[in-house]
Amino acid sequence: MGVVERAREQLAKALEDAYAAAAGEGLLPRLELPPFVVEVPREREHGDFAANLALLLAGPSRKPPRAIARILAERIGAAPVQAVEVAGPGFINFHLRPGWVLEAVSEALEAGPAYGRVDLGAGQKVQVEFVSANPTGLLHMGNARGAALGDTLASLLEFAGYTVEREFYINDAGHQIEKLALSMEARYRQALGQDAPVPEDGYHGLDLLETAQRFADRYGDACLAVPHAQRLKELTGFALAEKLEAIKGTLAGFGVRYDRWFAESELHESGRVEACLAALTARGFTYLKDDALWFAGQACGLEKDEVLVRTGGMPTYFAADIAYHVDKLERGFTRIIDIWGADHHGHVARLHAALRALGLDEGALTVVIMQLVRLFQNGEMVRMSKRTGRFVTLEELVGEAGKDAARYFFVLRSAESHLDFDLDLARQQTNDNPVYYIQYAHARICSILRQLAEPLPDPDISLLREEAELALARQIAWFPEEIVLAARQLAPHRLARYTHELAGLLHSFYNSHRVITGDPDLTAARVALVGATRVVLRTACRIIGVGAPERM
Repeated sequence: MGVVERAREQLAKALEDAYAAAAGEGLLPRLELPPFVVEVPREREHGDFAANLALLLAGPSRKPPRAIARILAERIGAAPVQAVEVAGPGFINFHLRPGWVLEAVSEALEAGPAYGRVDLGAGQKVQVEFVSANPTGLLHMGNARGAALGDTLASLLEFAGYTVEREFYINDAGHQIEKLALSMEARYRQALGQDAPVPEDGYHGLDLLETAQRFADRYGDACLAVPHAQRLKELTGFALAEKLEAIKGTLAGFGVRYDRWFAESELHESGRVEACLAALTARGFTYLKDDALWFAGQACGLEKDEVLVRTGGMPTYFAADIAYHVDKLERGFTRIIDIWGADHHGHVARLHAALRALGLDEGALTVVIMQLVRLFQNGEMVRMSKRTGRFVTLEELVGEAGKDAARYFFVLRSAESHLDFDLDLARQQTNDNPVYYIQYAHARICSILRQLAEPLPDPDISLLREEAELALARQIAWFPEEIVLAARQLAPHRLARYTHELAGLLHSFYNSHRVITGDPDLTAARVALVGATRVVLRTACRIIGVGAPERM
């Protein structure tokens, strides 16, 4: 339990004791206390903590909440409280003694990389599925954002006590693979000198032209002699294997590795899609119309029904996706988190409805919708890629901005916010670049520690009394709470902002106070403070997937 949580529990107990005292004096009725909140106010001037107990007691006590708050405030014990005030409609604000956060410094140093780790998840088995791009081309900016968000969220949940598995869903079946096959055949024929246009709705990227050329270099024109269906199968298999290998390599270079790569084709080959459709039919949620099988979505609260199997017998992506999520639940995940692009927003309600129709817990599935990314350079939006001719690839972005800047920039905004990626800012080696600002804070601490020439006495943390020192200690103390809030809200951007604020407090402290002084005791205390800051910076950077260099 961290410093903040301990203080919160002490204040909650103090409020309970104050209420018992007031009830014993006949000032308040004896009631079972409702669940109340002791939280950190948004505005620093409102105190260190605020409680809403008086507001909740107003109805059953038939007293104004401010009057109740005053009665309780007058009966709050002293330690660790310095002052209590009644604010607003009846909040009780607590101002604690200035040094209450200093214990966090010692705790961070003692715990090291484990500082801030909480058991919020209690080992609950969670799956995070992200990116899951069609293996028909190169990864783009949207995939890059999904990769950074998904991987950081998974790391955050692990640090918060969940058992997490990262999964990539390979869409290697269905209509897009048919388009890939026909596109690949056209490019193969072109590589052999034939006139073969790529289908209008096919894949026109230069990367597929390069893949077809490699196929032609290896097999020559031998594939033209085999039956058409076999030729398409061989061309598709070659392209899928190469594209998937490229995706894995690109993501690994971005610091992302998966526990499982799950192929959609597995669902069809194993009969899971058919079994899922049969289960929906048995429960009365399908019907035949125009030689197609439909999901009775309106019976489950949707605006319209949805096709499950097209005329001709091919299951839709929706049918496979239902089977895939049923499979996830059958694998024992109690929580499933999918990160999808904004263009999949309408699919969320359909999938929840299907799980509900199957009698499964739709609440186990959370879909994080991720908004679009725009890349800017020289104040103008970058639209074209040198490689694809259409979109900027993840590989190109990392080559231009670097892995650390790319990952941090993608996590800095909430998923539901549109993101403008400033390539010029990402390249800057100045404090305007938030990644540089954070990494420089870590490197600055390492530089200070390297300057220590002689052993120091054991640190007396109580010597830290300056406001800049206490502000830094307060931010360190808040780290476990930030982990809890970010994990509960599935909001890795909170951690990114917290880390930037911590770096800013370190720079402010450094610019106003010397760490290595002529007083060995004060030096020891300040070295402990910056050492604890380094611990938290390093841990936060590791969760986000950003390096923490010791020299810059």
